[in-house]
Amino acid sequence: MNKIFRIVASIATALLYFTSCAPSAQDDGLGLHHHHHGSSEASDEIVLTPADAQRFGVYSQMVKPQEFNEVIKVSGQIVSAPSDQSVVSAPSAGIITFVKGLVTGQKVTAGHVIGNVSAKNMAGGDQIEANRIAYEAAKLEYERVEPLYKEGIVSAKEYNEVKKAYEAAQAAYNGNKSGSKATAVSSGVITQLLVNNGEYVAMGQPIAVISGNETLTLRADLPEKYYNFLPTISTANFRAAYTDEVISLNDLNGRKISSSSLATTVQPGYIPVYFSFNNNGSVVPGAFVEVYLIGATRQNCIVLPMDAITEQQGKFYVYVKLDEECYEKRMVKLGRSNGNEVEILSGLTRRDEVVSRGAIIVKLAEASGAVPEGHSHNH
Repeated sequence: MNKIFRIVASIATALLYFTSCAPSAQDDGLGLHHHHHGSSEASDEIVLTPADAQRFGVYSQMVKPQEFNEVIKVSGQIVSAPSDQSVVSAPSAGIITFVKGLVTGQKVTAGHVIGNVSAKNMAGGDQIEANRIAYEAAKLEYERVEPLYKEGIVSAKEYNEVKKAYEAAQAAYNGNKSGSKATAVSSGVITQLLVNNGEYVAMGQPIAVISGNETLTLRADLPEKYYNFLPTISTANFRAAYTDEVISLNDLNGRKISSSSLATTVQPGYIPVYFSFNNNGSVVPGAFVEVYLIGATRQNCIVLPMDAITEQQGKFYVYVKLDEECYEKRMVKLGRSNGNEVEILSGLTRRDEVVSRGAIIVKLAEASGAVPEGHSHNH
């Protein structure tokens, strides 16, 4: 979230800087303007001085043929390995009340209380309260009989029966004093709440699932029409709904694993593809994700970072650097994307130098509409 705020703040600052500088006959005071070809009409070229390009983080790169992979974008989910999951069960029968603010995705530690179970005001009453009452009664009887036994008034048989009843009541009560508290049996993230707050639960009924977050599984749901693509899949990138960051499994020691070892049900018409990876602490179990399945490698592709692409009315553009301070807006046709990079199918040549970072700054310079008089650049 802080990253998004910084980006928005930078863009806002740049826009304010661009629009606050009035154009003059000599210069607009900024070095940012449409390029003029000596006629009354401005072209799609924009001028950005090298100093301002450096100041606002605008960088460019030469277009060079390189390797790129076949990519299929699908949906999926982060799930925990079966061996890394634990279940919280109801310690007694009654009404479950979760602790305030408990939600899926919340981190807990072993022993953390997630809810309380109570049978008060229910038919049959609260078992824990019943155990307490029975214990108190047995204790009073034992305390009454014990001195009588020592004086020989009560027989050993009667005394032993009272003592046995007292010890049984004491064990039942002490063993269930904290029985109303449902606690986490291991540390991790709550990935499922299996019952609703205020719902009746039976003793031993599962009420929540906790997943450890050290080793996780990515499940990608591949539509059956891409079945032939399946053998070529080697790895994947993914992006969760709660972040703009695209994560590569290669950076998390990810590997493709067999789906036959996992008993996860997916919707009909889709083939589950599973990857195991080490969590770096930023991935939340249970999260739904966009998955970029990466397949066979292709050669001689024109590839740019996603940051190089801007969109306007459903069309995609890049900015080509013509010289030290002049840029041109160029429409391109996009191919497959792996989330971080995208293939350019048309609109560029291998001799072009393209803005690879800071394209939004050049777009703002284009929108500023500053056109200094007498500036000329012919190609």
